[in-house]
Amino acid sequence: MSKLVLPTADQALPGRDSAMQISNRHFLNGQPLQPPFDSGLQSAVFGMGCFWGAERRFWQQPGVVTTAVGYAGGITPNPIYEEVCSGGTGHSEVVLVVFDPDQTSFEKMLAVFWEAHDPTQGMRQGNDIGSQYRSVVYCNSVSQLEAAQQSAGQVQEQLSALGFGAITTEIQMAPTFYYAEEYHQQYLAKNPGGYCGLRGTGISCPV
Repeated sequence: MSKLVLPTADQALPGRDSAMQISNRHFLNGQPLQPPFDSGLQSAVFGMGCFWGAERRFWQQPGVVTTAVGYAGGITPNPIYEEVCSGGTGHSEVVLVVFDPDQTSFEKMLAVFWEAHDPTQGMRQGNDIGSQYRSVVYCNSVSQLEAAQQSAGQVQEQLSALGFGAITTEIQMAPTFYYAEEYHQQYLAKNPGGYCGLRGTGISCPV
């Protein structure tokens, strides 16, 4: 099976019934990684290539309460990393971002997302090639969905002016988020010299 084509339901790996067991504690700030989260907090899920660097970019933002990496947008239930990397699950490597809307906004999260990667590359991000590296925004409310779609149009104008092609980002309501293995959570905090392939395009998103 090609890693550049999403599998059909018949082609997808079977997965498993049991969810990934993790410590539920953010390595940097001790906040929970799993719901329920405090009342009033909001969340969204972003995929922008390898989730190690993407998660770090979000946990660095003011107003972000907690982050976790996982898999979403595919077919296989409760996948493991090796399965996702094979292209046989259909999932993207993603980051769950939980933020306080009194301190930041979904629009600011979108700005981080658009500025930190190239959303025109399809099933890859730089040298990372495969469907798990595709660009996605998974929203948890209709207002988030509308804001993401509107921002994509604005970003496309900037990218086109710079000679980039069409945005390939999936923007939709959030599917099931499956937590990744413990060692992937806050990986670049545990391994400061670890790999990060994030590269932006040079655009700037006004908020």
